[in-house]
Amino acid sequence: MTNSLIKASFQTIYMVFFSSLLSIIIGGFLGVILVITDKNGIKSNKFVYSILSFIVNIFRSVPFLILIVYILPVSKVLTGKMIGPTAAIIPLTVSAVPFVARIFENALKEVDSGTIEASISIGSSDFEIIKIMLSESLPTLVNGITLTIINLIGYSAMAGTIGAQGLGDLAITYGYHRFKYLEMTIPVIIIILLVQIVQILGNLISKKINKKLNV
Repeated sequence: MTNSLIKASFQTIYMVFFSSLLSIIIGGFLGVILVITDKNGIKSNKFVYSILSFIVNIFRSVPFLILIVYILPVSKVLTGKMIGPTAAIIPLTVSAVPFVARIFENALKEVDSGTIEASISIGSSDFEIIKIMLSESLPTLVNGITLTIINLIGYSAMAGTIGAQGLGDLAITYGYHRFKYLEMTIPVIIIILLVQIVQILGNLISKKINKKLNV
């Protein structure tokens, strides 16, 4: 059981780490596009914003377990597998990207308009303005990303029940199916610990950034 717990824990961390990284990169990019193409954006484009916002909303609406079923063929093409931790990274990423996109959009829109106007007045490029907006919204972004990672930990457990392995699979296979509730409870405790660690680290990073911005 100990070896299985260690293996399952690393599988969960592996899934969550790479799906978080990919979703932050892709979702962050989409969130920036949403902000700059919005009505008051620096590159306002109603058509692009409407299409992108609609797509983001569609993927946010699909329940995760159903999304996995739809995305599994894509996982097969991209990873060569339909089960296992690597295959699960694709649906986990797809599920998180829309939420990350909205997190970035909302965080960047909270940046004081005076800061943006001042940047424009001194001739800053669009790229420089985006960098300023990102730096000003970092504490909010960190809190949002922390929440996303925590959600992905929960999603990875759900994915484990249909072949992704990890702690969710261990709890069901070794615990529930064999009526061994201790074996089912231990993976749950590890998941809770992972969530607590992520939340604590997220809070610490957010506070540290806030202090630097307020100096």
